[in-house]
Amino acid sequence: MTSVSTDAATPAPSRTDARPPIPLVRPTVEPDSALLARMDDVLRSGMLTNGVWVRRFEEAVAEYLGVRHVVAVSNCTAGLMLVLRSIGRAKDVVVPGFTFMATGHVGAWNAQHLHFADSDPHTWTLDPAACAKAASAADAVVGMHTFGAPCDVDALQRAAGARVPVVLDAAHGFGSRYPDGTMVGGKGLAEVFSLSPTKPLSAGEGGLVTTGDDNLAQELRTGRDYGNPGDYDARFVGLNARMPELSALVGLSALERFPHWLERRMTLVQRYRRHLADLPGLTFQDIPEGAGSSYKDLGVQVEPEAFGTDRAGVARVLSAEGISSRFYFDPPLHRQTAYRSETAPPTLPVTDRLAARMITLPLYSHMPEQDVDRVCDAVRRAHVDGSAHAA
Repeated sequence: MTSVSTDAATPAPSRTDARPPIPLVRPTVEPDSALLARMDDVLRSGMLTNGVWVRRFEEAVAEYLGVRHVVAVSNCTAGLMLVLRSIGRAKDVVVPGFTFMATGHVGAWNAQHLHFADSDPHTWTLDPAACAKAASAADAVVGMHTFGAPCDVDALQRAAGARVPVVLDAAHGFGSRYPDGTMVGGKGLAEVFSLSPTKPLSAGEGGLVTTGDDNLAQELRTGRDYGNPGDYDARFVGLNARMPELSALVGLSALERFPHWLERRMTLVQRYRRHLADLPGLTFQDIPEGAGSSYKDLGVQVEPEAFGTDRAGVARVLSAEGISSRFYFDPPLHRQTAYRSETAPPTLPVTDRLAARMITLPLYSHMPEQDVDRVCDAVRRAHVDGSAHAA
């Protein structure tokens, strides 16, 4: 989770900074007496699953997001698998190339045919124009809120056509807002969130599926328990995808504090942007006007010629000072070993460019401001050193 990515041919230098290391991400958790007492009650009760706290967590999230249904699951991947299962096997599904591997895996596990589409060069989310080309014979489109920036769901739906459901991989998106002011979670057939330790809202592990479709919600609740509605006569092949009661307690406690930590996260991002805004060749993600990102990750593109060095050079300087970074998403999904075939990978020029130039900088909600400044100083030093060597 906190490892530094560098080019395989270029070993990371020995660390020269004596200050404490700065991880890429760290979960923001605040255990208190009330939470610990509730956990003790659950442990003593013996009801570690299918108890009251998962339902209470679902209800609290539904109220916070303003959505009709919330179905808690063991993780985001399982939630996406169950949603795509409802669409059917041997279907054609459009997915972005610039995404985490799970976005594609869920389709593959459902024996669906994946069609990779390119991303918008500014927002880094699935490009509706590219989607329109790939979706001519599609049965579903899976968009992703990349790093928390909401994708243009309405444009994706128009590109896909009225008959084609749009599913949102919202793993990064809890707390994000669409340009119309609504919270991410209320669009498409369903949106699926992750609550893993790297996310702004974490339950340790877990996922949440939001939907306005009553039938799908019921299907998901049955599907997360093996497809068993309670009489041990499975209606379909489901999963063991239940969220444990203890995870629900952690998530509910975190949700109570989430608005404060999200605001704090925005302050840190603004500090990053302000301190690095004048550096040439360093590009931040565009957030659509009126929208809000959760900034699950803070990614920047490094243009080597303008910046003075490439992203590997930036990573080496960061590593030497005990600062973690990562190259997301490289290789992109359509070039990963699991998705190679006898045919050449599709041509996705924006995706390939993003994957080759993207580096994510440390960000977590309780990150000290002085650590942001330290990261920015290191990035600036990489630019100065690189420019000097280039000259």
